[in-house]
Amino acid sequence: MGVLSNLRAVIRFEPFERDPVARRLAHAASVADLRRLARRRLPRGVFDYLDGGSDDERTLTANSAAFAEVGFRPRVLREVDSVSLASTLLGGPVSYPLVLAPAGFVRLLHPDGELGAARAAERAGLPYTLSTLSTCSIEEVRAVSDGRLWFQVYAWRDRGLVKEMVSRAAEARYDALVLTVDTPVLGRRERDLRRGFALPPAIGLRTILDGALHPWWTLAFLRSEPIRFANVVGRDDVGDAASPVKISDYIHTQFDPALSWSDVEWLRAQWEGAIVIKGIQTVDDAKIAADLGVSAVALSNHGGRQLDGSPATLRLVAPVADAVAGRTEIICDGGVRRGSDIVKALAAGATACMGGRAYLYGLAAGGEQGVDRVLRWFRDDMVRTMTLIGVPDVAALDRSAIDPL
Repeated sequence: MGVLSNLRAVIRFEPFERDPVARRLAHAASVADLRRLARRRLPRGVFDYLDGGSDDERTLTANSAAFAEVGFRPRVLREVDSVSLASTLLGGPVSYPLVLAPAGFVRLLHPDGELGAARAAERAGLPYTLSTLSTCSIEEVRAVSDGRLWFQVYAWRDRGLVKEMVSRAAEARYDALVLTVDTPVLGRRERDLRRGFALPPAIGLRTILDGALHPWWTLAFLRSEPIRFANVVGRDDVGDAASPVKISDYIHTQFDPALSWSDVEWLRAQWEGAIVIKGIQTVDDAKIAADLGVSAVALSNHGGRQLDGSPATLRLVAPVADAVAGRTEIICDGGVRRGSDIVKALAAGATACMGGRAYLYGLAAGGEQGVDRVLRWFRDDMVRTMTLIGVPDVAALDRSAIDPL
């Protein structure tokens, strides 16, 4: 009887979780765990599109490594009984300093796609940035979200098309444009080349075999609306991916490599709201952007997907902050995997961070619920980190909280 009593005292059966998505996510404790779940659920070509970088992927690796190499300088006995994460970005409120980065072809990862990500961002009190090459349109995303929405702009050769999309974003109450300037041509993404990645996926023997190994994804893909470049559907002059197209070919024919600083002034004439220049990778270019009066610079190397050998973005934050001296806001984009990474970037001088892969791993692993989980982790991580380093408010973060960069 003693043994049975002891067993009764220690054995506890967990209640059965009826929701299969919640069940799948229950044992994930980090973005790295969600990445592993995404890898199991996605066909290899789709996963490599999400996960990969350019060439040898040195910059992709360096973005995350830069955060890992910076340590904290914790202060103790600071009476931190609560932590405030609330902040402002581009003149509007954010529950904590993070923006969901733009990403193309998101419905390839999960049917919830951009709509699920936008809903999750609204719940978290964060801005969501819609890609020009999204698989849900400007209007469709606004229809499901009353939150802050930003719209990413690429420099199409057809400036009339750019003007049209900017007008649509204004009509749909988007409050910022994110001009992406690091893609005059597409980086050499060797994983995509090896897989022959196209949008929508071209059907061949390898695709059929990969689909058979990932039946959930295949069934969801077949049951969903066709994947198109939703913001240009029906435009024969630019193409909407109704037929499989290699992304490199599409960008090389449609995007303008002759983009210049004068185009920033042209865009300002089309748009009354905030403008963010995304893709700044040197102090000199950050100073030019500040001189032009843009609302923010996003220090970004496109997640390591463009020029391999570009600097890790965290390493740019402090020198750029010193150079622009508050004349423009600074967004650190690339390598953010934990809320503690956001704290490090803010301490270095950033106004906020921008993250893409982290929430996309969550989307691929568990749809909208997966995005919710990542955004909640980031918030909780920030509160815990700031409590442990003795800083009660994000406004009080400075370089004394971290090792020298």
